[in-house]
Amino acid sequence: GGKDRRSGLILTIPLCLEQTSMDELSVTLDYLLSIPSEKCKARGFTVIVDGRKSQWNVVKTVVLMLQNVVPAEVSLVCVVKPDEFWDKKVTHFCFWKEKDRLGFEVILVSANKLTRYIEPCQLTEDFGGTLTYDHMDWLNKRLVFEKFTKESTSLLDELALINNGSDKGNQQEKDRSIDLNFLPSVDPETVLQTGHELLSELQQRRFNGSDGGVSWSPMDDELLAQPQVMKLLDSLREQYTRYQEVCRQRSKRTQLEEIQQKVMQVVNWLEGPGSEQLRTQWGIGDSIRASQALQQKHEEIESQHSEWFAVYVELNQQIAALLNAGDEEDLVELKALQQQLSDVCYRQASQLEFRQNLLQAALEFHSVAQDLSQQLDGLLGMLCVDVAPADGASIQQTLKLLEEKLKSVDLGLQGLREKGQSLLDQISNQASWAYGKDVTIENKENVDHIQGVMEDMQLRKQRCEDMVDVRRLKMLQMVQLFKCEEDAAQAVEWLSELLDALLKTHIRLGDDAQETKVLLEKHRKFVDVAQSTYDYGRQLLQATVVLCQSLRCTSRSSGDTLPRLNRVWKQFTITSEERVHRLETAVAFHSSAEKILQECPEQPEAFNEMEQFDEIEAVGKSLLDRLTVPVVYPDGSEQYFGSPSDMASAAEYIREKMKLVSLKKQQLRQPEATTPAS
Repeated sequence: GGKDRRSGLILTIPLCLEQTSMDELSVTLDYLLSIPSEKCKARGFTVIVDGRKSQWNVVKTVVLMLQNVVPAEVSLVCVVKPDEFWDKKVTHFCFWKEKDRLGFEVILVSANKLTRYIEPCQLTEDFGGTLTYDHMDWLNKRLVFEKFTKESTSLLDELALINNGSDKGNQQEKDRSIDLNFLPSVDPETVLQTGHELLSELQQRRFNGSDGGVSWSPMDDELLAQPQVMKLLDSLREQYTRYQEVCRQRSKRTQLEEIQQKVMQVVNWLEGPGSEQLRTQWGIGDSIRASQALQQKHEEIESQHSEWFAVYVELNQQIAALLNAGDEEDLVELKALQQQLSDVCYRQASQLEFRQNLLQAALEFHSVAQDLSQQLDGLLGMLCVDVAPADGASIQQTLKLLEEKLKSVDLGLQGLREKGQSLLDQISNQASWAYGKDVTIENKENVDHIQGVMEDMQLRKQRCEDMVDVRRLKMLQMVQLFKCEEDAAQAVEWLSELLDALLKTHIRLGDDAQETKVLLEKHRKFVDVAQSTYDYGRQLLQATVVLCQSLRCTSRSSGDTLPRLNRVWKQFTITSEERVHRLETAVAFHSSAEKILQECPEQPEAFNEMEQFDEIEAVGKSLLDRLTVPVVYPDGSEQYFGSPSDMASAAEYIREKMKLVSLKKQQLRQPEATTPAS
């Protein structure tokens, strides 16, 4: 990149201790001298032979070789000698004396004296200059440039050949083998990218400084390379644009031919093997397993169709893309292909969907039929087992379960009819998909099978309903029987509770005659309630006898309940009579006592008969004695009214009243005693 004072280019030849090949050096010099332009060459070269690490013989050979390689272009050769100069014996050859024969001037100079002949800014650091130079960077750029030049030139020839051949034989050449020649040996995009990067690097080096910040002028070879690269890039872009259009046209024609071929493959398969597969599938099966097998077979058919439908989708997208391109000459043909393909595919897809829906409906029909059959079997099994009565609640639960099963059967039969009718409707529409095939026989078999299943289920359901009616009546009678027995036992419990209440709570005898009469009236009503309870229990037990005779079974509880009922009723009757007797005695006692106590003492004639006092005392003593006596039942058991304290309280009140009567008696006797004395 450096220049001498005449603006000639500087060529540096570094020599080393190793053996230098003159042939390689000669070739290298030829290459380097071929880079500059003729204008640069006309200004001559200054050659620097760096012999500091070499021998004198090698330096001499190199200088002499320059005479044969570049005699006209070399104007000055500077041989940089080592610090320890060569022996004078070997330097007796004087280059300056040979100037006329060599054609250029040769001088021996030390590295630090080289600036006398060349400016420091044009020398590299090796020679004490300031010129920035990276040989590897220059070499890499040069290799890229030469590679680009070679590839672009070759590519231009190939593209021109392809484009010109396409223009001449665009309509005549249809042979597929010619397509192989349409591929260039290198990728045009890669070559263009390489050229742009190279041009960008060359232009950047022209304006930017070096790493050290010193302004740097590009070498002449780089200035020369820029217009070459730009010219090659322009030519490449032009030819590549034409090539892309040629490829697009040929690709479109090839794509159209491929689409036509694939469309016919899809259409031929769908209308041929695909349709034949569906023509052979018309049955619906006679069970769940058969329907599932047919569904599996249909899925295999759908799987084969799916592969062709995927091709259809891809072709449809390709056709749509070509239609969007807007080429008038291909629009009619593309639309015709698209319409033909769509019609065939949609028709086949609709037939597949119809067949799938038919098989699904058949599977649902057979599933409902199987569930209904299992429900009828369960109901029949339940009806065939004799009822073992445990209690009314269990019978009610069994009856409820029976009704639920019957209701479930009704719903199942209704669902079966709906599924069957839906399936029959689909079968009636099956003829429209037959492609001319007579499917009357196949449809008749399917229809007969469906109707036969529904009729059979209807008959089985009717038989079960008849058996359910009989079982329901029997179970209702059982429920009534258990209810009568339970109510009869409850009547016994109620009567026992009434007896217990009579003994424990019906204790008071009243404080006066009026209260005692009220208690007596309440007691009679209490007895009426007990009588109604007893009569109700008797009626229930009579009903259980009638139901047992109807059901031909022996009651488990009526034989025990009737004696209990009679026994409790007998005890209640005896206790009630004792209660009545006590209340009546108390009424007589209170009435007589109150009458005597309320009489005025000024009427002694009312008490002429002293026997009344004696009678009242006798009644009171009889009542007191009766309060201490228990109620004795026929089985010898005894029961007292209330607790001893309750009886003591009632007896104490009677005694107090008897004392009042006795006191009254004494008061009446005193006037009788004083009258004779007076």
